[in-house]
Amino acid sequence: MKTERINPINAERSLVSDLVGRLEIRMLALALALGAALSILSPHFLTSNNLLNVLDQSVVVGIVAIGMTFVILIGGIDLSVGSVAGLTGVLLGRGLEHSVIPVAIVLAVLAGMTIGLFSGFLVARFGLPAFVVTLGVMAIGRSLAYIFSGATAIADLPENFGNIVYTSIFGVPAHVLTLLVLYALAWAYLNFTKGGRTVYAIGSNREAARTAGLNVLTFSILPYVISGGLSAVAITFASAQVMSIDPLAGTGLELDAIAAVVIGGASLYGGRGSIVGTLIGVLIMVMIRNGLNLLNVSPFWQGSAIGAVIITAVLIERLLSSRAFSR
Repeated sequence: MKTERINPINAERSLVSDLVGRLEIRMLALALALGAALSILSPHFLTSNNLLNVLDQSVVVGIVAIGMTFVILIGGIDLSVGSVAGLTGVLLGRGLEHSVIPVAIVLAVLAGMTIGLFSGFLVARFGLPAFVVTLGVMAIGRSLAYIFSGATAIADLPENFGNIVYTSIFGVPAHVLTLLVLYALAWAYLNFTKGGRTVYAIGSNREAARTAGLNVLTFSILPYVISGGLSAVAITFASAQVMSIDPLAGTGLELDAIAAVVIGGASLYGGRGSIVGTLIGVLIMVMIRNGLNLLNVSPFWQGSAIGAVIITAVLIERLLSSRAFSR
């Protein structure tokens, strides 16, 4: 019997090809290229203070983007994350007036999860369009935030509330460490658990997942619950940074989160994407905003610049993906 020898050169080429073909590697290359360009354009970009600032700015969008990744993986969308953040922030502020900090935070997170459960149940159980349901919840959430706050910011927060952000653990700010831990947990769940595989299966083919005996209803609701809960976590850190809670907090957050997930390579049709890609997408978004500020670009032009980069990045990724699938 003849044994077929593996050419080491061909094996090496195959490995390189596989690495280049991986979505996360391409997005990481884009992030590094963007960072290199910004470091050339601005000498302040690679300073330690600015890099810490980039990480700091990544926390709120990054946490919300985790939940958005779960929702988009099942082929859904959650437009309510910004208003859920605003509403749960107000509930957090009211809770801090009557209870200790840990209890107030837990209640706010549970409130966010309950709102997500409501949205997810309507979408999964009754087949309502996710776009319509979460758009309605967005309007309701923002309205209730105004009502519960009296249309004014809540500023009388406990002095030690800011410790959840400014406390350092092994030299890493607590909120940045929390962000990294949440991404590690989400990555492990999506890659190594039956629930994670079910989420991908639902996004790829819902009927096939149902035929295979997977719990489609539960795992179609779960991503919205995660999204709502993480929106509350994100606004907790945002409020602790400024020591104030505004009913308008979180406005536009849904657009940033969706953009980060899509830039990270997720398909809006579901079944395709990764938590690592989302993290890279968040960093790309934040680096763009940070770089434009360092370059003194007018705020009126920043939206156009960010939108153009997002569209270009997504277009390039889609062209590369199409070429990879056609081979």
